[in-house]
Amino acid sequence: MLMNLPMLLTVLRVVAIPFVVLAFYWPEPWGRPLAAVLFSLAAITDWLDGWLARRWNQTSALGAFLDPVADKLIVATALVVLLSRDPTISLAILTAIIIGREITISALREWMAELGARTSVAVSWVGKVKTTFQMAAIIGMLWHVPLFGIPVYSIGYGLLFAAAALTMWSMFIYLRAAWPLLSRHGPNKA
Repeated sequence: MLMNLPMLLTVLRVVAIPFVVLAFYWPEPWGRPLAAVLFSLAAITDWLDGWLARRWNQTSALGAFLDPVADKLIVATALVVLLSRDPTISLAILTAIIIGREITISALREWMAELGARTSVAVSWVGKVKTTFQMAAIIGMLWHVPLFGIPVYSIGYGLLFAAAALTMWSMFIYLRAAWPLLSRHGPNKA
């Protein structure tokens, strides 16, 4: 399969992950801002790759699989490195909520796809707003140092609380949509 630009942007988002981590831990004052810039560029590709794929009719099964995986990997990685520098109970809970939701909804989508009902758990507008809050929160927290006197870390932390609330709300929406099928199928006898 020839790699088109939307797919390349998705792959670059995955490739950016170790560079975000390296910049975050770089022992220079510009390391954390660089991590934020790299994460920002990756966040922009999250929007751009899907838009380009639809606009240019270059969607693919691999792209549909890899795009959400890339998103979840970079968000989870960023949250874990942030938690490593600020190991507070509140940040640990927010991180667990966000990562836990991503695992839960990914498993739900996979199961629903096996039943032929994947569209029952398609991305909603709440999920898109949640992603926007998550990305903005993580960018501010990665940047860390005040920007023109603005406490970007504190603002990012506040946005992360909002993102966690939206995360729970969107998970509820997905689970409610899937509930008729979930309740119809008995427990798996593995």
